[in-house]
Amino acid sequence: MSDKNKTIYVCTKCGAQSLKWSGRCLECGAWGTFREDLIDSLHQKNTTVKAMPGETLSLHDIKNFEGKRVSTNISECDRVLGGGLVPGSLVLLGGEPGIGKSTLALQIASQTQKSLYVSGEENAGQVKTRASRLNINCEKIQFMSETNIEKIIATALQIKPNLLIIDSVQTVYSTDAENETGSLNQIRASATKLLQMAKTHDIAVIITGHITKDGQLAGPKTLEHLVDTVIYLEQKKNNDFRVMRAVKNRFGSTDEIGLFEMTAQGFQELKNPSGIFLDEMQNVNGTAVSCVMEGTRPFLLEVQALATKTAFGYPQRKASGFDLNRLQILIAVLTKRAKLNLSNQDVHVNIVGGLKINDPALDLAICAAIISSLSNQTIDKNTIILGEVGLGGEVRKINKLTVRLNEAKNLGFTRAIAPMTDIKNGLFLTKISNVAELTNLLIKNK
Repeated sequence: MSDKNKTIYVCTKCGAQSLKWSGRCLECGAWGTFREDLIDSLHQKNTTVKAMPGETLSLHDIKNFEGKRVSTNISECDRVLGGGLVPGSLVLLGGEPGIGKSTLALQIASQTQKSLYVSGEENAGQVKTRASRLNINCEKIQFMSETNIEKIIATALQIKPNLLIIDSVQTVYSTDAENETGSLNQIRASATKLLQMAKTHDIAVIITGHITKDGQLAGPKTLEHLVDTVIYLEQKKNNDFRVMRAVKNRFGSTDEIGLFEMTAQGFQELKNPSGIFLDEMQNVNGTAVSCVMEGTRPFLLEVQALATKTAFGYPQRKASGFDLNRLQILIAVLTKRAKLNLSNQDVHVNIVGGLKINDPALDLAICAAIISSLSNQTIDKNTIILGEVGLGGEVRKINKLTVRLNEAKNLGFTRAIAPMTDIKNGLFLTKISNVAELTNLLIKNK
């Protein structure tokens, strides 16, 4: 073999290159896909083109982005997107099978001034049947059943819609890529062409994506890097409501969430999310109410604790929806700083509604629920408890306390137990500085 040529092995499925042949591709996991190829290394070295310097701009003189957004007319969706769809943006919508990606995409399409809905999985009759079942107005929706990305783009450029929806990206293919539909190369090539079209012609594009067994979006990781926004639809166990969450957003915050309920008419917005977690609340010992923040949105939830005498030598600590290590710390603080004997008590903590919460503002409510269960004292159901607890037993201030207290007041709460603060909003505010004061406050007959 000539020294000018170099042998490499290329995976026919994903395009990965290797200097040695291998039975299995380390990139995509496919078997028997490597083929031998030759590259002219000498030619590559001698054909380097000298690049000309490019033009630069002063960042100070460039105006801020103030592009006009396209509202979906679904406030929860607009909240997650940062105010609506940006013309020329590419949005990736992912979620588990059956969670409602196609339903939500169809609802968004019906609310847009002019939209093109492309489905590679369903024909026109199936989509029309779903639209009729959901009572969706289809006057503004143009439908196309096609999987060739070049034909889809040509049609979009002819119709010039405000919104193009591709359902799903795993079903489309490009003639420029040699691999089969759904392969890594095809997904990457199709997404790149859609991105170029969106940026060039200011057409907002939403593509739906499948989810793998481990909960990640199917396809190459570069797919998430290519798009402007990545949105997940999640469903809490044993609940009918869906959570929309952005994990990447070039035109807005990733802290916001949207809450929906799946009904016979499709996705319905939840205007009062706190009601989901407080509707069935019972005024018994071991129950407390607190408030957590999801982005800029506060919502109240119920915390339950159960302290029972252990039947074994080592007490059990279990938590559902709350970090178990954090619970161990709070129990240690109560034992040391509040002089509570929990060494012979099994402690179980549950966040009602199947939520998983990491907000430190929940610490004081967890402690209050444990104290309430241990002492058989009931906490007034109109009381909200907020605060972070430190290792010294001190109750620390939390962020956005005013917003949380205002939400509690709007929902009819009359009293709050919180850290030392000067806030006044009409609630009867009990300020405490440590967990020992909380214990004295809750154990009435101590």
